[in-house]
Amino acid sequence: MMLHLPVLSAFRAEIVCETDAGDARVRTEQSGDALRVYLTADQSRPTFVRLNWEVENDADVLVLGDAWERSYGDLEFRRLADNDRRMPWYFIATDKTDCFCFGVKTRPHSFVSFRCTTNELSALLDCRNGGGGVSLGGREVLLAEFILKEYKNTDDFDALCDFCGQLCPDPILPDAPVFGNNNWYYAYGKSSREEILADARMTAELAAGLPAPAFEVIDDGWQLNSCAGPWLPNEKFGDMKTLADDIHAMGLRAGIWARPLSTKEKLPDDMLILRGGKRQYLDPTVKASQDMIRADIGRIRSWGFDLLKHDFSTYDLFGAWGPDMTDGPTITPDWHFADQTRTNAEIVLDLYELIKQACGDMLIIGCNTVSHLSAGLVQIARTGNDTSGREWGPTKKNGVNTLAFRLPQNKKFYLVDADCVGILGDNIPWEKNRWWLNLLAASDSALFVSAPADIADEKKKDIAAAFAAVQTPHGLRPLDRYENKTPEHWEADGKRDAF
Repeated sequence: MMLHLPVLSAFRAEIVCETDAGDARVRTEQSGDALRVYLTADQSRPTFVRLNWEVENDADVLVLGDAWERSYGDLEFRRLADNDRRMPWYFIATDKTDCFCFGVKTRPHSFVSFRCTTNELSALLDCRNGGGGVSLGGREVLLAEFILKEYKNTDDFDALCDFCGQLCPDPILPDAPVFGNNNWYYAYGKSSREEILADARMTAELAAGLPAPAFEVIDDGWQLNSCAGPWLPNEKFGDMKTLADDIHAMGLRAGIWARPLSTKEKLPDDMLILRGGKRQYLDPTVKASQDMIRADIGRIRSWGFDLLKHDFSTYDLFGAWGPDMTDGPTITPDWHFADQTRTNAEIVLDLYELIKQACGDMLIIGCNTVSHLSAGLVQIARTGNDTSGREWGPTKKNGVNTLAFRLPQNKKFYLVDADCVGILGDNIPWEKNRWWLNLLAASDSALFVSAPADIADEKKKDIAAAFAAVQTPHGLRPLDRYENKTPEHWEADGKRDAF
């Protein structure tokens, strides 16, 4: 197979605007294997910048890209001849001996995706505001910094691990292993203070004597409204500060879930995003909305919680899930945020920075967050769509897939969270969930089970062993990653087919 790198400086640039390109201009700077792309415009409202390179690669070269936010069981190596999809943020191309990686550094100011064929490589930089053009007003914005790196005689998994480190030089990481219990996949939003405390007693028992404290995470269902604010406790939970105190008294850390852009409260129209003729979610470019988000998180922090899992922000901002996104984050045309002077990526970054500042010393799990924009602003990221406590299929499809193909991001962007081991009665045969449990324990990533207090002793024994295993570093890699979207063969700590 032929594998040839593009010449970084040999590209054609095209600017797309709402009407005509007019006064929109692209400027580039190159330094070694890095290319910085800037955009400015006075009156024009840019939507996209497209860069094109000529390449010459064999149809059998394999490519693997990333995902806009979470992945949905859809990551895989594809032959160039069969690759008809955009690849968000970065990709790796390999002939199984040599490889090259091409991508943009984390926290760019545009949504960037790649398309690669046998004779052309293109990058699309989505610089929209909402579903329309951005009003830069003469401001110059650094849309992205591209990095191109070649790896000779290098395993593609090792190459991608190294490349992710090149893309994110400043991750923020937890100072101890992240493991414990999250009640979602057995409770599914129906829980109570008493159940959480019973779960916490079990978690404390299973983690007894370990050097790092485990987490007890309260997912959706503690607040007044299902999956929406106001972020105040319902009658089944009562005072949240004393609940956090009771969890701490067991030697655990306390975590909690929230959806900061969604509320059932009656708010002024100008605080809400207007998209598709509807106003529903907080517009984070409005100061009153920012103040409300800051106050909600500040209240949760005042209760003494150690971790915030914030969810749904990509969907609430843009009205689309990852699989529906093509050129960029939104599929609804002709709408804008209140502040039309910033790109969508800049608005997302501002929101994540606001949440980070409001959280203070709380750890943050980003769920349904934009992966590449969250790196350096969250310590932990849910990298795949939901697993399940009801059936094995979603765990295999979503959990195993994201662990296999986004594991190179682990501790390079953030701590990867491939989602829970869901335990709801005997719906899932324990031999399957045990395999998933042990795989997570060997991955050096986050490990959460979702287990009620009354599970069988056999399961408790296996969970306790997994909790103990995450206290020391491990090495894990998928072996059948070229042929299988949900790899079954893995190497752990140098041992092949360890599971």
